[in-house]
Amino acid sequence: MKKKLLAMTLASAMCVSMLAGCGGSSSGDSSASSSDDAYNISVIVKLTDSHFNKVMAGAKAYADEHDNVNVDIQSPTAATSYDEQVNMIETAVGNPSTDAIVVAPLQSDSASTLIANTDKVVIALDTDFESEKKSAFVGTGNEAASKEAAVAAVKKVQDSGVDKPTVLIVTGVQGDETHDARMNGYKAGVEEAGGEVVEIQYCDGMAEKAATAMESVMQKFPAGIDIVLSSNDDIAMSFVKIIKSSGNAKYEDTIVFGFDANQSAIQSVKDGSLTMDVAQNGYDMGYKAVEAAVKCLQGETVDAFIDSGVQVVDSSNVDSYIDDQTAKGLWE
Repeated sequence: MKKKLLAMTLASAMCVSMLAGCGGSSSGDSSASSSDDAYNISVIVKLTDSHFNKVMAGAKAYADEHDNVNVDIQSPTAATSYDEQVNMIETAVGNPSTDAIVVAPLQSDSASTLIANTDKVVIALDTDFESEKKSAFVGTGNEAASKEAAVAAVKKVQDSGVDKPTVLIVTGVQGDETHDARMNGYKAGVEEAGGEVVEIQYCDGMAEKAATAMESVMQKFPAGIDIVLSSNDDIAMSFVKIIKSSGNAKYEDTIVFGFDANQSAIQSVKDGSLTMDVAQNGYDMGYKAVEAAVKCLQGETVDAFIDSGVQVVDSSNVDSYIDDQTAKGLWE
């Protein structure tokens, strides 16, 4: 039986240059990955960043461990490159050699429409969507995880003597199911713990837009805000940078909470500039998604929701988290 080759097809030269870090071959090797007795699985993620690098590494690891599994991993160039991802999904649906599709949709409604008439196995990854064709969703329980994070952040501020902490929520693309779930969880957690959400900002998950939002917030709330809850690490790190560079004493004690546990963000938790981070188990997410697809292809039943798990990382456990990621080969 032929051993598979991983084909990571990215939509720009910039992304292609990152393939070595993901452990993949160039897209030109994709034709070599086929085998008559193998399952061919198309894995389509949202973008290439620290979180999805872990997801891709997990998907590749499953294929490396199973000689009868080929994975073709693809990514659009940005979280707003909707047409690029649509083309990837359409190609996978129409390719007769593709047995299963694992997709992290940029737009859930679009993904539902694109797979509506397929007979292939479909697994939702990272971001869920509604479809009778979908066999399972593999990812983080985003709303529950962000609620837990919000409660922890509010209680931390309350312990310092603030009765009703003020909270800013900064999220990604409006309508994105993952970011909306995190926002809803944050709101619920803040309310449950006795804090107050004073503002919600959308910044398409982009650091530069987050920086502009933070500058606006600092003008709007000159007395300061106790907590910033962000729906990804790029947003959180942008806020940390703006707060630090501003020299605004009213914001120097603001707790900033990230989500994803990218390497740079976790290093910031270690050095104290970022207070907390929600760590998704991206590696397990990618591994379990491909595993679920294979089980479905073999006629097995899988759970409708497969939770890849989360962990809140702060100063108390950051060293052990770093050790774990290093041991898995995900970080240098």
